[in-house]
Amino acid sequence: MTIQIRKLNAADPDFPRQLSAVLAFDAGTDDAIDRAVAGILADVKTRGDAAVLEYTARFDQVHAADVASLEIPHAELQAALASLEPVRRNALQAAADRVRSFHERQKRECGADGFTYTEADGTVLGQKVTPLDRVGIYVPGGKAAYPSSVLMNAIPAKVAGVAEVIMVVPTPAGVKNALVLAAAAIAGVDRVFTIGGAQAVGALAYGTDTIGAVDKIVGPGNAYVAAAKRRVFGTVGIDMIAGPSEILVLCDGSTDPDWIAMDLFSQAEHDELAQSILVCPDADYLARVEASIARLLPTMPRQETIRTSLTHRGAMVLVRDMEQACEIANLIAAEHLEISTENPQHWADRIRHAGAMFLGRFSSEALGDYCAGPNHVLPTSRTARFSSPLGVYDFQKRSSIIQVSQAGAVTLGRIAAELAYGEGLQAHARSAEFRFR
Repeated sequence: MTIQIRKLNAADPDFPRQLSAVLAFDAGTDDAIDRAVAGILADVKTRGDAAVLEYTARFDQVHAADVASLEIPHAELQAALASLEPVRRNALQAAADRVRSFHERQKRECGADGFTYTEADGTVLGQKVTPLDRVGIYVPGGKAAYPSSVLMNAIPAKVAGVAEVIMVVPTPAGVKNALVLAAAAIAGVDRVFTIGGAQAVGALAYGTDTIGAVDKIVGPGNAYVAAAKRRVFGTVGIDMIAGPSEILVLCDGSTDPDWIAMDLFSQAEHDELAQSILVCPDADYLARVEASIARLLPTMPRQETIRTSLTHRGAMVLVRDMEQACEIANLIAAEHLEISTENPQHWADRIRHAGAMFLGRFSSEALGDYCAGPNHVLPTSRTARFSSPLGVYDFQKRSSIIQVSQAGAVTLGRIAAELAYGEGLQAHARSAEFRFR
């Protein structure tokens, strides 16, 4: 069966509309899902542990006498780590080390120590940075088991100084994934509960007799989890509402077309809604990549998922030159952006919007998913225009410091009082005036 991937030409008058059609994705919540989630959350908020047990039995076929018995002891996490084949255990440890090293550097460079300064009249101003007390991380279970998600969510929280990280992971029919548990051991997760779905989000947000309420919930999940995170936002913080995974490849035609085809596959195999787009100024090269796709696709175990993704959401875009390719990249604001060219930094300097940039032919996006070091939790669906990768800063908060001297109370008080009277807020004005009259 051949694959039909859309071909776009940036020179066509109708190109903006065509590109918009490719990028279009309705991230809204299905009404039926939202209603179901609202009911589950309300039930968990009211009945706590009892509701969590009921929904875990209904949805995951895991029956337990109490929620405490759904917690995995540290000894079991360590046993899972010890059970891994040495090569895989070493790979997991190496990935964790690199992720931790990057986020420790990020913490130092992003002003995690706060600051203060003293003005001439003795007034002290500044900012204090403190970690969140407790964070919940949601890790998919069942068919989708991602130890890399454990590392990417838990390690920056721990580097930030979060005192307690609680992980929830569904285990349909009671089946636990050893690699996920091993990752929790390596990442330093404090508590792990085998619960999932909206009920797990509700337990983390509202707290139960067994599970303490957290300050923030991070991590990917299905439509029910996403809807639950939307609803509890405000009670707790959340990282983001992630859409389907996406990759945009800018290529000058000098990279092996098989490499690029496989890079496109690497996103398309996630699910049918994932998006893979190739932009290049060389029409002959686009044809060569298409030939590579046709030849390599039958060798892929997830070929049907890849085929559906590329057919419905993929695209190959012919552009005038690499300058125009960068303009289109800024419009798309992709989650993953590969710049597979000679002198990739030259083009990277022109990019304003991307979740993560992979520069040069040897920087496959797959390395970023697992072990490069920077976080793989990235903004999707064009939200890279205004948001950033998950990082240490997501697990910290900042408090302003204002210590006004007696002399400063006079100077600042007069300014504040004048503005307060202008706003009709007399108590504000007099509060400032009391300090210098």
